Amino acid sequence: MPFIGNKPTAVPLSGADIQDGTIALADLSATGTKDATTFLRGDNTFASAGGTNTPSFMAYLNGNQTISDATTTKVNLNAEQFDTDNAFDSSTNYRFTVPSGQAGKYLISFYVEGYSSGASQLISVEGEIRKNGTKYHRVRIDMSNNYGFLIPVSASVIIDLAVSDYIELWGKVDGSSGTTVFVGDADTQCFMNGYKIIE
Repeated sequence: MPFIGNKPTAVPLSGADIQDGTIALADLSATGTKDATTFLRGDNTFASAGGTNTPSFMAYLNGNQTISDATTTKVNLNAEQFDTDNAFDSSTNYRFTVPSGQAGKYLISFYVEGYSSGASQLISVEGEIRKNGTKYHRVRIDMSNNYGFLIPVSASVIIDLAVSDYIELWGKVDGSSGTTVFVGDADTQCFMNGYKIIE
């Protein structure tokens, strides 16, 4: 509408000139999806809050795995609780492989429990994370001065992974007698899990 007479002088608004209330999303010129799940950024765009820690997986040993005594052996994690990106092979290689577009830092945790059928003859147990076939992190409990029967080891590590890098769980059980196994019974199971960290 054109002005009649002199154009009024522009005067900045003050806080008192603005009434309390809600500005409808439709009245905002920002780009992006405007709904209850997004927020308005300083660059005048809507963005989703937070993120997801995926890919993620949880794999475990379903049944005891008999192994050679005092020999570092891959834990055959042959069952899964979840695997968001189908990136864990629980049938052949027993490993997690970073999918395309998912490079970054991952939190990897594991638990290995060793057992010897010879009563109180277990000397030591080791758990080891390998990245692309090379040892990355190892933990060990040594009971050589006081033999045990069941020994668990566990750890968590943050690993920087590129696409196609793979992670495996290895372990070693040293017993002075009897048969050594990685434990995978109904109550306690060796496992490895992990997820990509939001950066």
